Amino acid sequence: MMLKTLYTAVGRFERRTNGCRRYCPVIVLGGKEYMVDMQEMIIWSCLNWRIARMEEIGRLYTATLPVQKDIVNRSWKDCVERLLTRGLLICGKGETEYDALYDLLSSMYIIPTDGSSFLRVLSFLKLTLVNHVPFSSARKLFRHDQRTENEKQVMALAKQALLSTAELIRCMEKDIRALPTEESILEGLYDDADTTSDNISCMMRLSPKSKAVTLAVANLYLRQQIIFERI
Repeated sequence: MMLKTLYTAVGRFERRTNGCRRYCPVIVLGGKEYMVDMQEMIIWSCLNWRIARMEEIGRLYTATLPVQKDIVNRSWKDCVERLLTRGLLICGKGETEYDALYDLLSSMYIIPTDGSSFLRVLSFLKLTLVNHVPFSSARKLFRHDQRTENEKQVMALAKQALLSTAELIRCMEKDIRALPTEESILEGLYDDADTTSDNISCMMRLSPKSKAVTLAVANLYLRQQIIFERI
């Protein structure tokens, strides 16, 4: 049986100014900055907040490719392989689509993207009063995300501590809702002789909460409510 494979991007995009005062794309991941060229930036952007198969990456890349053909130095598959090697893309494999999704997300750490209410109000006012965006259009952009109970619990835990998807599954399995200290994380998640940070992804694969939490994380990611990080 051929394994299913899914891909997505990790890290966050930032702009830096070089010595010639030109903007350069930078991906920040694990506290490090990674310079990327135009082709790599296109592929990373196509997969940011998206989970795709290899053939879908090709279609997205072709549709996004700028008119300037002089940037095309390599095939898009070569760019994907380089991004995978650098850790800026990740892939998950499995016999089923869900197995591949779990493999993709289980070791990823979750960071919520929602900003403060004050900043959201300021941005809304700028769009409507300064940029003259119609009120109805601006309201759609800033309406609150409608979340399931599992998604709410994932977000509540992710705001308290930097947790991987597998660790979130462990929290839900043990009905842990508060993690006020580092000690509480160790005591709550790694309180037996078998579970470690190296094997928790394997341990949680067969948990009764595994599918619900994995799908909640995937849906939050696709709705741009979280980003993935490595440590």
